[in-house]
Formats: sequence, C-alpha cells, structure tokens
Amino acid sequence: MSEAVHAARRLILGRALRSEHLGDQLLSQRLALPIFASDPLSSVAYATQEILLVLSLRGLAYLYLTPDLGAAVVVVVLLAVVVLSYRQVVFAYPSGGGSYEVANRNLGPSAGLTVAAALLVDYVMTVAVSVVAGVDNLISAFPSVNAYRVALAVGFVFLLTAMNLRGVRESGKTFAVPTYGFIAGVLVLIVTGLIRVAFGDAPVAESAGYSITPEHSGITGLALVFFALRAFSSGCTALTGVEAISNGVPAFRRPKSVNAAKTLVAMGSTAIVMFAGITALAIISKVRIAEHTCDLVGFTGNCQTDPQRTVIAQIAAAVFGGTTNVGFFYIQAATVLILILAANTAYNGIPLLASILARDRYLPRQLNTRGDRLAFSNGIVLLALAAGLLIVIFDASVTHLIQLYILGVFTSFTLSQAGMVRHWNRLLRAEPDRTERHRIRLRRTVNGIGCALTGLVLIIVTATKFTQGAYLVVIAMPILFVMMKAIRRHYDRVAAALVLDEDSFDLPSRVHAIVLISQLHKPAARALAYARATRPSLLKAVTVQSDDTARLQKEWGKQSMPVPLKVLASPYREVTRPIVNYVKNIRRDNPREVITIYIPEYVVGHWWEHLLHNQSALRLKGRLLYTPGVMVTSVPWLLDSAEHVTYPTARPAPGDIRRGALPAKTPAANNRP
Repeated sequence: MSEAVHAARRLILGRALRSEHLGDQLLSQRLALPIFASDPLSSVAYATQEILLVLSLRGLAYLYLTPDLGAAVVVVVLLAVVVLSYRQVVFAYPSGGGSYEVANRNLGPSAGLTVAAALLVDYVMTVAVSVVAGVDNLISAFPSVNAYRVALAVGFVFLLTAMNLRGVRESGKTFAVPTYGFIAGVLVLIVTGLIRVAFGDAPVAESAGYSITPEHSGITGLALVFFALRAFSSGCTALTGVEAISNGVPAFRRPKSVNAAKTLVAMGSTAIVMFAGITALAIISKVRIAEHTCDLVGFTGNCQTDPQRTVIAQIAAAVFGGTTNVGFFYIQAATVLILILAANTAYNGIPLLASILARDRYLPRQLNTRGDRLAFSNGIVLLALAAGLLIVIFDASVTHLIQLYILGVFTSFTLSQAGMVRHWNRLLRAEPDRTERHRIRLRRTVNGIGCALTGLVLIIVTATKFTQGAYLVVIAMPILFVMMKAIRRHYDRVAAALVLDEDSFDLPSRVHAIVLISQLHKPAARALAYARATRPSLLKAVTVQSDDTARLQKEWGKQSMPVPLKVLASPYREVTRPIVNYVKNIRRDNPREVITIYIPEYVVGHWWEHLLHNQSALRLKGRLLYTPGVMVTSVPWLLDSAEHVTYPTARPAPGDIRRGALPAKTPAANNRP
C-alpha cells in the first residue's frame, strides 16, 4: 500500500527537491507575471459585468447613462493609484509580507493582524470567485455542462492544488501560455472592435434587443447615489490581487525589488487597458445582462434553466461574428483558462503570508514548513479546502460569492497605505539631505492619496455590500483576528515555560524504572533487558491483576526473573487507571525522582492488523504523558509482517549523483530496533 501511495504522490507532485535547489525556484519577470498577476488581469472578464448587473436592476433607463462609464473611469484611476502605491511597498519592504508587514511595523501588531485576517479571507474568495467565473464562461461556450457547475468548479480547484504542490516554478511555466494567450486575445478583441466602430460597423451584442424588467424603480436622490456607488463598488473587483506581488517579492530573482516593481507596473498597465477596452465595447455593443435571466424580456431560451452568456462572451460573439466563429471560441477558451488560473495568485500569496504569520507565531508553525517540492504545502492544502467548501455552499454562483469579495482587499489596501505614510514620516525625520527629503515627500503624497481613496472605497464597499453578504466577511475577519491572537498567546506561554532557569540542569535524586507486563514473552523480555541496560536506581515489573495473573507469576518464578513483579489490584477489570494511580502515588511520595515507564509494543505491517491487537498501550501512553516527572518509552517488537515493510525515500533528481549531491549507493537500513 505504501509503495502505491508513494507512486501516486510522485505522479501528482513530481520528484522531491533538495533544499539547496530553492534558488532554482526563483522567478524571472516573464514567469512572475502569470503567477502573481493572473488575478487582476483576469478580473477584467467579470468586473465590467458586475457593474452592468447592478445598473440593470433599474432597467434600460439607467443601464447606459453616464454612471456605468463614470464608475469604470473611477475604477481605472483607483487601479493606477494602488499600483503606484504598492510599487513603493515593494522597494521599502522587499522581504515579503506586503500589506501585513507594512501595517505590522508601522501601525502595530493589531493593525498587522487585521490586514492578515483580511488577506486570508480575500485569498480564499479569490480562488472561489475566479474558478466559478471560469466555469461560467465555459458554460457560455457549452451550455449543456451547466448541470455540472459545482463538480467542475471543485475539480478545477483540485487541479490547481496539484499544480501548485509541484512547486512555484513549474506552476509558472504551466500558467504562462494561458495568461499571455488571454492578454493577446483580449487586446485583439478590443482593437478589432474599435476598428469596426471607426469604420461605422459597430458590433451589436446578441442581447442588444432585449429589455430588462427593473427590480427597483422610482429611485431618486440619496438612494440614486447609493445605487451608483454600489455599481462602483462591484467594479472594484478589478483591483483584487494587486497586492500579491508585494507579498511575493522573495520569490523573484535578484534584484528582487526591481524585478517585482517592473512586473507590478506591467500588470497594472495591462489590466487598465483591458478593463477600459472591455467596458467601452460593452457600452458600444449594448450588452444586456441581469442577475436573474427571467428579468430579460425577449430572452429566447428557458429562463429557468438556460444560463445567460457572460459579458465578455457576448462582446466576443459581436466583434468576431457569432458564437461559431474561431475568434469567439478562442476568447472563451482563453477566458476560462485565465480565470481558473487566476486563483494561482492566491495559491502563491496565501502560503507565503501564512508562512510569515507562522514565523511570527500567529499561525501554527507547520505552515512555515516547505514540502517535497519546496512549496508551502500545508498552506496550499488549507486554501484549497476552504475555497472548495465555499464553492459547494454557494452552489458555484459568482453573483452570490462576489458579494463577499473585495472587502478584505480594501481593508488591507487602506491600512497598508496608512502604514507607508507613517514609514515615510519616520524616514523624513531622520533624513538631512534636502533632495532626498523632497523625494520622500513625493512618495508620502502618493501613499497618502492611496490611503484616502482606498479608505473611501472601503466605506462604500462596506455600506453597499453589507446586506448582500459582506456581513459574513465582517464576522469572519474578527474571528480570524482573535484566533491568531490566541495562537500567539499560546506560543508565548510555551516559550516562557521553556526558558532555562537555575533548576533546569538539576539531576533527579534517582531514576525509578517500571516495565509494564501483561504476559512473559519475547516483547516483554526485550523491554526488561532494555530497562536493565539503562541501569536505573530502582527497576520493577508491574502488571494489572487479571485471570492470567496466577499463570504469569508462576512463569515469572520458573524463569527466575531478576526483576521483582508487582501486581496491581483491579476490582473493576480496568488496566489504565490502576497503573496511572500507582505511578502518581510514587511521584507524590518521591517528588524528586524521575519515573520511566517502559511499554512493550507490537509493530504490525498491515493496517488491518491493528484491529486484531489490543490498543491499550496507546491509551495508557496518552494518560501517562500528562503526569509530571514521568517519561514514557515504547519498546517496539516487529511482527513478521512489519519486518518486510519498506518505506520509500526521496529519489535523487536526475544529475544529483553526477554532481556529487548524493552518494551513488547508500547502505540498506536495518529495520530492527
């Protein structure tokens, strides 16, 4: 069984990598862009759609007036400001951690943990929303697979998890072609559409002739402003993932900050062009889309079962001349792939962030451990489980999941920029050079504007999305905050308890050894021999009274055992309690003694053999481990089935032996204890 599991593990994850190969996993700008920027680049596939979905709630009278264009323009400006702001974070804090590290260092641990909680929630949402949006576009091309929406989404999450467990560099190579293919396809789509407009042949969407039944009518005044702000907040999904590059600076090749900054600017510029182009074409082609298909008057299919095509699908069909055109299928294929792979931003962001939090003792230390392929495997698996659970709970619906989105993003944006303002203030006080002081003031201004804008957006997003589902995020973030605080307190208590003091190296007055015996056989004889070899101050064999006790005592005398046998009374036929009470009494009477318990144990080779042997030794060890001053030693005895079990070890990668990384042959290990 172990060989089969090992073979499957190697098939999915690939060969294990040695620690010294970590440098080989660092990323060039060419590979870093698809790994860290696929989320903000892919969001153009649904950011425009989210704006139109909100505006369509008031029907056609409101759908193509100035608010949709105005919302898009503000989103573009905001995206540019955030990119410039995070470019400064990359240079100021190149060790990774991004918003968390900035807030933690400049605003204090509580602000840092708030950012961390926000990012953890948002990374999970990134995976769920991106994958589900990708499935939506797949359904737009092949409507017949709509019934398998949830299964497809969960399957894609599993596939992404396997790819990322193979390692950062391999996932970058896998994702590079789809990412660059999507960028090229969208740019061709935009240019082709605008050329048609220039020549007087504007594309017309398949839904242009539909009308929309409004869900809200007669909205004026403040309610109208609120409605427009809600559309804007939905469009801000285009900003998700911008911070991922600042979190992943350590994954870049040297010079790390320079390469990360260039990648960030390239990502921001490309995302702005694509988002603006898609929004312009949606307005020009008069795309109609509604949250509920039955609100589309004129829809020719069954509105109860047939899905609407996404905005980008309708634009592609309009520009390239129908849903059977090669261009349409290319855009849909590229969109599906980029949206599925956009989750990779979170797969690279959350393990790095979790490892930093684990290093700072806010999360379990296991999250700071690299797996076979030098990836933070534990963080990757936890992210996949959380995202898969959300997809199932919300029935793989983008409309429902999107309401939980971006609140965490703008929380981290705002606190990060506020932290950068304080960072520049501190440098300004210590900098005597006038030229450098001028540069610092300019940088502070950029981050100050970023803080003000993202803070305003955070208020808008919270107010407009709270009742739509954002309240779940508002609940989840404090829970994560409290949990991380509790983990830190635990680690601090453990560290304080483990500090050396003047009594740490005191020798015990004597060692009291106890060998637990149920019957006299080879495992018991080995445990007795091992205990005697340690030369304790006092050695005693202990058994609990049972139907076999008389036979054991007779055999003990017949063999002339050199160790006295103590029989513990057990009127209720218990085993664990009499032994624990006996040990506690010894400990109470002799508090300076160390008591060592030797327990003979069977080691079996097959899982089903565990069912055939009493597991009382495991229960007993669990109780004794909580008794102060007691050491528990297992003395294993391998049964025949266990002697032939071999556990696979990591094989060297090709070239390791040639380079001298590993010896050509290694001696076989002895399985005997």
